[in-house]
Amino acid sequence: MIDEGYTKYQCEWRIAPALPYDTIAEMNRWRNRLYDAGLVGYDAEHRVGFGNVSVREQGTDRFIVSGTQTGHVTRTDESHYARVTGCAIDANRVVCEGPVQASSEALTHAAVYALDPAIRSVVHVHDHALWTKLAGRLPTTAPGIAYGTPEMAREFQRLFLESTFATNGIAVMGGHEGGILAFGKTIEEAALRVLSYRS
Repeated sequence: MIDEGYTKYQCEWRIAPALPYDTIAEMNRWRNRLYDAGLVGYDAEHRVGFGNVSVREQGTDRFIVSGTQTGHVTRTDESHYARVTGCAIDANRVVCEGPVQASSEALTHAAVYALDPAIRSVVHVHDHALWTKLAGRLPTTAPGIAYGTPEMAREFQRLFLESTFATNGIAVMGGHEGGILAFGKTIEEAALRVLSYRS
């Protein structure tokens, strides 16, 4: 997890006011629940945050995502989220606005949203024990592919077409130790797809 939390895409970030709290309230509630479960947090050894959540804005390609390096925040609020307004996967570029820069995984979130307009939420979490248990059992990205890159985005496209990822909505990031990604029609569905493997 040494490289977690570092933005690898080109980011065009416009500093803007925080979104109204009502806009992020449900997403924030689930983000904090994932934090409490240890699936979002901060790696003190490597001094980087990990895990992020997002929700697509109704009827658009835009989405709201937790900010980069907010994993250490015990209880996030509207000041910890950004809106992604544009994304060019092959060009490795993200355009965002808000009080913080979008998560280092924003490119991957955008790629997952592009798979199906019915996908409304994405969660990316970390759990080394769960990752070890599920790698190869669930759809798993190729081990040589790093997070936050166009190659990772294309891997999720491949899994969506070739595996149960499209129906089960959860996959292991083979080249990103501890990384697991899930999507859903709601933030609750996406989060519970991960949490269900914890019970």
